[in-house]
Amino acid sequence: MSFTDLFESGEHSRNLGHFASIASIAAVDGDINPEEEKMLKRFARKLDISESEYTQVLKNPTKYPINPPNTSEKRLERMHDLFEMIFADHEIDDHERFLIERYAIGLGYSVELAQKLIKRSIQIYSGGLDLEDYRYLLNKK
Repeated sequence: MSFTDLFESGEHSRNLGHFASIASIAAVDGDINPEEEKMLKRFARKLDISESEYTQVLKNPTKYPINPPNTSEKRLERMHDLFEMIFADHEIDDHERFLIERYAIGLGYSVELAQKLIKRSIQIYSGGLDLEDYRYLLNKK
């Protein structure tokens, strides 16, 4: 196995863990609705998740560990993905908020920073923004 194969395998493992986290949040309020399913399929394509992996993740998303990305840019992108899934039904409930806070801490944010990031993101995301606007508004004082 070459060095690049190891890197790609590690990256795919991180993507699989991230996709599992997204699937967990989609299923937190019971059944996955059509809008959430559409987004899950989009994220599966974006993260290079195969059809068989997709099926396995949906059966048991908690089986896959969080593998935090190496850069703050990637961590922020992962948080954005989760907020897109959470706000697919245009609201966030207490359980979703709890899960995303745990995920943020798993990505490497401190408890204080995770809470601040989530609070600000909820304020921002209630209007539905793309990644560039999200990044700009999060960093704005």
